Amino acid sequence: MNTAYETALNPELPPLIAQLLEKLGLHYQVRREEPGIPAAQRVQAVLLDDAVGALLVLYPQDHLLDLPRLTELTGRQLTAVKPERLERMLGKHNLGVLPGLPPLTSSPCLYEDVLLQRPRLLIESGQPGMLLEFDGESFRQLVTKGSAGRFAVPLGEIRPNLDRPDDDRAEITQAVQAFTARRIQQRLEETIEIPPLPSTAQRIIKLRVDPNASVDDITGVVETDPALAAQVVSWAASPYYAAPGRIRSVEDAIVRVLGFDLVINLALGLALGKTLSLPTDKPQHSTPYWQQSIYTAAVIEGLTRAIPRAQRPEGGLTYLAGLLHNFGYLVLAHVFPPHFSLICRHLEVNPHLGHSYIEQHLLGITREQIGAWLMRYWGMPEELTVALRFQHDPDYQGDHAAYANLVCLAVRLLRDRGIGSDPQVEIPQGLYDRLGLTREAANKAVDKVLEAEAALRELAGQFNG
Repeated sequence: MNTAYETALNPELPPLIAQLLEKLGLHYQVRREEPGIPAAQRVQAVLLDDAVGALLVLYPQDHLLDLPRLTELTGRQLTAVKPERLERMLGKHNLGVLPGLPPLTSSPCLYEDVLLQRPRLLIESGQPGMLLEFDGESFRQLVTKGSAGRFAVPLGEIRPNLDRPDDDRAEITQAVQAFTARRIQQRLEETIEIPPLPSTAQRIIKLRVDPNASVDDITGVVETDPALAAQVVSWAASPYYAAPGRIRSVEDAIVRVLGFDLVINLALGLALGKTLSLPTDKPQHSTPYWQQSIYTAAVIEGLTRAIPRAQRPEGGLTYLAGLLHNFGYLVLAHVFPPHFSLICRHLEVNPHLGHSYIEQHLLGITREQIGAWLMRYWGMPEELTVALRFQHDPDYQGDHAAYANLVCLAVRLLRDRGIGSDPQVEIPQGLYDRLGLTREAANKAVDKVLEAEAALRELAGQFNG
């Protein structure tokens, strides 16, 4: 085992960290970030603050930091420091990530007491991809001036429903009842007060399933909704499609640029998306809702084209699945407005966890469950319901699996490029194999989308507007 002195001059460690460890004289080893490191050995460090000041909090990555428990323990309403402030603090010392080293900061430290029971622990060094490994005794010396407490929840006690869609209705009802005074006997759709499917969307759905529907039919529907008509025309005129000449009408946009299938699914996605307004609150570092939706739909469009024709799913529906993949986020904000902010704050202080754990812990359901339920309640295509419900299961092989698998792959590929809010997750080879895609072809699809990033941001801005 190395000493701090022996590795103090290691060029891979930030100089400030190397000097600190040399001064402390602690035993440690430098390890590179790699897949498969048990979460129980990883220490998550977050910097929180309130009117009193900052607090460094340490807890194991196989736990979820529970803010109400932290408030009860400290008597303080702590939230994650603003990203801009944290970036300034780290930049001042040329650090890329927050080191989990209490002696480095003048702020007090609070740590989950279960950490003292772990024989070995891995802590962020301040250099992305570079970890510091301490034995139990060295970690106790590291936190000697900190305070121990119990404020985190083991992930083993939180079980998101990933593969039991038949239980969704009961679990949504139970979650709603936990936050309202209504009786469980009431019908679910009355309890959660979901708005009815917009009339424009109802007409578009009828056209989707009508084999005789024509450009004139979809043009007529779109033109009766001025906002939707303006959206379709501006969409066709976007640099992303590089249409020759000026787009003069909805029919022009459909015939010359977008095509029947894209317009019908784009119009449907827009009609549904405008049913529920974007929440005013959102987690720090989150990708804007419509930006993530547009990017995901565009990547799925490219992936679908790369799938061998014999096993290729319906392109229009896969695009729509990408456009609406995070619709449950809007539904959660609509159904649980007093608690949505709490979800946002927990996402900020648990950056190592996907949203499913946090939503399951706080509400008893996830956005995927409630989003898929609403799609089914509205009578949307079953392929879309399946895509929303199983989008985070890379092993899903049930009915309409290609739609869920495509969303799963697109979301993870974009997350690898820094787009999206959940942690990066390894993409299993089996996911590529079931879709008939190679990793090279999938990454080329993402590359092509990101080459048009400015144009896609403009499209997303149109949705926000």
